[in-house]
Amino acid sequence: MKLHLVWIGKTKERNCAALIADYQQRLARFTTIETSELKEPSPVRDEKRLVEREGERILAAVERDDFIVLLDERGRHFSSPALAEWIGARQQASVKRLAFIIGGFAGVSEAVKERAQLTWSLSQLTLPHELARVILAEQLYRAYTLLAGLPYHKS
Repeated sequence: MKLHLVWIGKTKERNCAALIADYQQRLARFTTIETSELKEPSPVRDEKRLVEREGERILAAVERDDFIVLLDERGRHFSSPALAEWIGARQQASVKRLAFIIGGFAGVSEAVKERAQLTWSLSQLTLPHELARVILAEQLYRAYTLLAGLPYHKS
């Protein structure tokens, strides 16, 4: 099963970008992973219009058959082992690609919310978007090491 990470804007903080790249490289031993850093739309005064434009770009970046996971603070919470189990179940169900979406600063459009099959919250805390990207990459790596029985995760 492939992984596709989709978010709005480039990761500007170089330390965050380095951590994301490191976890992606580690994940490559288990699966194919790609990242789509979508261009931020031109600034507009209307935040609702901005969210709609970003939503259009997000939906254009995913494939029809993708299993969409939207990251949102109001989503479902997982422990690391439960996330690994959930990913393993998607593999068993022959899902071809999981697409993880992190929207822009103003949120995501209703169309993206409706397209998502799962909404996942990384934390009850509000996180900066770039830090959420790092945590997402690390938790995916942790999940795959759990599935492979490797000693990365300590309970």
